[in-house]
Amino acid sequence: MKYLMAIDAGTGSIRAVIFDTKGNQISVSQKEWIHLEEKNIPNSMNFDFKNNWILTKNCIKESIKKAKLDPKDIVALSATSMREGIVLYDKNKKELWGVANVDARASQQVKQLKKEYKNIEKEFYNISGQTFALGAIPRLLWLKQNNPKIYNQVKYISMIGDWILAKLSGTIAVDPSNAGTTGIFNLQKRTWQKDMALKVGLKDDIFTPVFETGTIIGRVSQKSAKETTLSTTTKVVSGGGDVQLGSAGLGIVSTNQVAILGGSFWQQIVNIPKGTKPPKNMNIRINPHVIPNLSQAEGITFFSGLILRWFRDAFCDIEKLEAKKQNIDVYTLLEQKASKIPVGSYGIIPIFSDSMKYSKWYHASPSFLNLNIDPTICNKASMFRSLQENACIVSSINLDKIKKFTNIKYDTIVFASGASKGKLWCQILADVTNCTIKVPKVTEATALGAAMSAGVGAGIYKDLKSASKKLVQWDKTYIPNKQNHKIYKSIKQKWKKIYKQQLKLVDKNLLTSMWKAPGI
Repeated sequence: MKYLMAIDAGTGSIRAVIFDTKGNQISVSQKEWIHLEEKNIPNSMNFDFKNNWILTKNCIKESIKKAKLDPKDIVALSATSMREGIVLYDKNKKELWGVANVDARASQQVKQLKKEYKNIEKEFYNISGQTFALGAIPRLLWLKQNNPKIYNQVKYISMIGDWILAKLSGTIAVDPSNAGTTGIFNLQKRTWQKDMALKVGLKDDIFTPVFETGTIIGRVSQKSAKETTLSTTTKVVSGGGDVQLGSAGLGIVSTNQVAILGGSFWQQIVNIPKGTKPPKNMNIRINPHVIPNLSQAEGITFFSGLILRWFRDAFCDIEKLEAKKQNIDVYTLLEQKASKIPVGSYGIIPIFSDSMKYSKWYHASPSFLNLNIDPTICNKASMFRSLQENACIVSSINLDKIKKFTNIKYDTIVFASGASKGKLWCQILADVTNCTIKVPKVTEATALGAAMSAGVGAGIYKDLKSASKKLVQWDKTYIPNKQNHKIYKSIKQKWKKIYKQQLKLVDKNLLTSMWKAPGI
């Protein structure tokens, strides 16, 4: 029997997942990790190579042990990761410096770039589909100005998923879907746009080879085999960005298909032809897909999954004990309680992530508004439901923006990742968007997409498109409630007006923004 391994480096955790060649999940090992702020560097989010490699190795070993298989039967592996996070190496391929996805230390560098080079962000956005908000150029400029010793040693750059593959194989390379999020990339040519770096005074000789997703880049090295219990016969295959490989894992491989990935962050994605030009207002992000002839228009909702985790850990100790006694997941218990709360959660308005404003991206202060001192109305169940409703409402606003730019029409949305396990959350999403929601059997679509990539490299599948059509199976379908949709439509309009006012409190320095893009 042949097997495929997917390694998924997310914002909040690292996972190793083993699949058979029919797309069935055999085993999984997951470890939560955190990204620490660097001392005296506000808004930094360092990537901890040493500890994170230990966690990665442990996940690989544990997944193999759980699967009870011969490592030689894992014919290929691939990796996917949070996008935007970068890793820099010296000439010996040793890690020098790295940051996770929403590191925002380079605020002054963004301002500097906009001041010294008129309209440069717009110029680069038209080529790459990316703004400076999460891009690599300001971060590299920050490193050059604040730690020239390290900057001068930099010989290679990759993304975090590529770092895992490099640790396993010794080969440092990137793929278009993840490297595209650096902003030093050409959407049409699907390769580095090196002159962008040169134009702003950065090195242009650190850019590693670009391999399309599914390309073999090597095999597991002897050193890594000893560290992970993997076999040296296992092929190491180019992976991709979590959202793009997640799309393949959801069957989103053709033009005009729509999906929402409900993980730590929520991404709303729409497949568009590769030749589509980015919108003039720069509010929507455009990325290379893992399918060569496609790009993706993308909205991002910040921390939707992490906010529920925060709510669980901050307020729900009693529910944790109750869930343990019932032998169910605490989120299942919270959904059961929230399902008894009427649509609109008694008017509670959560203020967390804003809708996508890629050209000027920042958030209001985290808040619950319009609370009530009646405990039968305002309680953990109603607040929990309001958070679920809010994630769906903000996603709907982002999809409205993409619809306006692309002129596409759709009546079905594929929903996956952790949030799609919640029956109530799925129904709320259907009601808010007025779309049929389809949930695949394998809800961890990102890992399945990475396994598909490994399978393409191993010759098991012809390409990602055919692998996706073969492996993706559907589990549940949710039909929108028209009456609920009318209510949510009104709440959505109210929420937009309220959020606008909350941003003004941040602008006046009366409250602290949940997150600000560099340069804001």
